[in-house]
Amino acid sequence: MEPIIILVAFAGGLAASFLRLPPLTGFLVAGFALNFMGYELNDNIQFIADLGVTLLLFTIGLKLDVRSLLKAEIWGGATLHMAVTTLGITLLFVALKALGLAALLNDMEWSSFVLIGFALSFSSTVFVVKMLEERSESQSIYGRIAIGVLVMQDIFAVIFLSASTGKMPSVWAFLLLGLIPLAPILRRLLDRLGHGEMQVLFGFLLSLVVGYALFEALGVKGDLGALVVGMLLSTHRAAPGLAKSLFNIKELFLVAFFLSIGLVADPSWEHLAWAVALQLLLPLQILLFMLLLPRFRLRMRTSFLTSLGLGNYSEFSLIVASLAVTAGWLAVDWLVIIALAVSLSFVFSAIANAYSERLYQYFVAKRPDLPLEKLRPQDRPLDLGDAQAIVFGMGRIGRGAYQRLN
Repeated sequence: MEPIIILVAFAGGLAASFLRLPPLTGFLVAGFALNFMGYELNDNIQFIADLGVTLLLFTIGLKLDVRSLLKAEIWGGATLHMAVTTLGITLLFVALKALGLAALLNDMEWSSFVLIGFALSFSSTVFVVKMLEERSESQSIYGRIAIGVLVMQDIFAVIFLSASTGKMPSVWAFLLLGLIPLAPILRRLLDRLGHGEMQVLFGFLLSLVVGYALFEALGVKGDLGALVVGMLLSTHRAAPGLAKSLFNIKELFLVAFFLSIGLVADPSWEHLAWAVALQLLLPLQILLFMLLLPRFRLRMRTSFLTSLGLGNYSEFSLIVASLAVTAGWLAVDWLVIIALAVSLSFVFSAIANAYSERLYQYFVAKRPDLPLEKLRPQDRPLDLGDAQAIVFGMGRIGRGAYQRLN
């Protein structure tokens, strides 16, 4: 990779950080800047980008608690929201084409509209997790629900990536079931490796060889293999440590993925106009979550904070769109539009979540909750009564709790 590419990528990420935006927004802009400077996507950048996506799926598998996905508000909320969003965007584009209001849609089939709707139905795992960690709310009720919904969306994305090749698995694909009895051996080996470079190398072996390469050799999408192998180790006590060891390497490789999006084509004013127009759908997606989540016996506050956190487009939108363009299902224009829309959605979401409490008090706080006995036990508000409360630590979270109790 040429030094100028690293320099421009760093400058883009740094500028985004100064603006209090996720660095990946800056990496997307850097890709467009490099394209404007005459650089093109090459095999080296594409190879590193593919490694980043595979490691991303492997680390998601390491953190995946399958039991949490069985909760109705997670699998039900994610499934219904994706289905309604995909259908709604499809019908909207069909109507725009029928009315002749968008020239870019004239030569497109309804199947392309479904693909665009599906791509835009994801929320950003990277953005939401980082936002929750910065606010120390990843273990809050709404934080856990948001992460669960994101994992369900990631599973749908991996299923799509696996099915999109159009190839039938090998007759020997059933041998992959042998990974289940192999899992205890892998866990014991992970125990013996401890921390350090051997643990990192073991993660690469599992994700890229046991996962990606083995699944690809048997006619199954390699990205699915990386996720499955990660899931086999997710219950091991060392799995979080392995995910943490791979975190910075995965993030570095994903920089190449975001750069590759910008290097595909030059954005035009028409692309930017479409990307801005797609931001108008985000409030509707937030509203849809707000209508769905209380049906699962959640408080209005929990539903609102979860919905607001998920109100953005995802890096998986880019992965789905990139694959669709490679397969010839979408024009390259749509990859550029979706890349711009994802970047702008991070700006929208960062601002909205910075004022989440004010927005809740202004728009939602006066709406009645379900009766206390009908709410999920873990989401019922605490009534201290005459009891005393102790706040440990008077940092930002502690001061807020103290002020609320007062």
